[in-house]
Amino acid sequence: MLRTLIAGVIALCCFADAAPPGPPPPPAPSGGVDVTPGSPPPVYHTISDFDFQSFNLALNQEYIELDLFHYGLARFSPQEFLDAGLGPEYQFLIEYMADQEVGHAEMVSNIIYPYGAKPCQYQYPFDTVRGFLDFCQKLTRWGESGVYGFLPHLDNRAPAELLINSITTEARQQMAFRQLEGLFPMAVWFIAGIPQAWAWTLLSPYLVHCPAENPYIKWQIFPYLNVTNNPIAIRNDSKAAVSTNVSAISYPGYQVNFQWDNPGINVSYDLKYQTSSTAGPPKYALWVSQLNATYTPLYNIDTDNNYASTKQPDGQVFGNNTAPIFNDTMFVALTDDNPYVTPYNLSLVNPHIVAGPAIYQAG
Repeated sequence: MLRTLIAGVIALCCFADAAPPGPPPPPAPSGGVDVTPGSPPPVYHTISDFDFQSFNLALNQEYIELDLFHYGLARFSPQEFLDAGLGPEYQFLIEYMADQEVGHAEMVSNIIYPYGAKPCQYQYPFDTVRGFLDFCQKLTRWGESGVYGFLPHLDNRAPAELLINSITTEARQQMAFRQLEGLFPMAVWFIAGIPQAWAWTLLSPYLVHCPAENPYIKWQIFPYLNVTNNPIAIRNDSKAAVSTNVSAISYPGYQVNFQWDNPGINVSYDLKYQTSSTAGPPKYALWVSQLNATYTPLYNIDTDNNYASTKQPDGQVFGNNTAPIFNDTMFVALTDDNPYVTPYNLSLVNPHIVAGPAIYQAG
């Protein structure tokens, strides 16, 4: 019996050895970067000043998000959150998002080690729970868009992969804060990227004091821009919700009024930075949303008092019966000219920025 079993096993082995080989894998598509066995091993570190300063800015963004989420939970009582429609479960979600920022800051710090910044002292423009949520959804939008803007331009693609892994989480945070505020969760088809100088201009006012050893942030800060009649996202009748039937809070043709600073003002933490602009007098408002950079002419221009107006533009992403371009939490800046730019080369407009960008709350 044993001899028969052994013979059967030997026969199976021989049969297996005699089986024809399977078909070879199809040839890989040509092209790609660092996708072959002979490619150099990835180095998860910055290899140029452009890369370092991009990650340095990203780290400062991660730190303020970490501080902001904790600050809001400490500043307001559980009852104040409950009065705003946020029970313990929603408060725990905010705490968990703060924990995510611990991981994000650690990852970016490792990439630029040993030169990473340390957390700073911050100031925030709110005094209610609803104001806290509104600022969170605005800040995470420019944090998200600021990374999208530089990712394809990095000299080293390996750490870009890690930053993608964190910024996709931040995109979820931004949508969650819109839901906690009672806004329509995602009122666009695409999320625009913005240049580093835009993101730093938006972030810089909220840094008050930083450790002396923090690396200097080299990106330009443009004169600050204020939309004096920005549509208000905080509505008395809105509560935290997965979704609403209000997908826009502004409309095409709405008159938008601007006030802006002159260049040359000392700003940001410890007043170490100065706003600057190489542009001439303002002529256009530049609206950046989804896949588009659209100019509208300014009118009522008063350069003595730095005041002007324009109309919110109209348009659909791909023409009729597609999504409105100008919606959600988006960006607007003032320029002296209207050069043609696209999502990939938006930074080429920087020499023409008079002031801004500012966040525009279209939906």
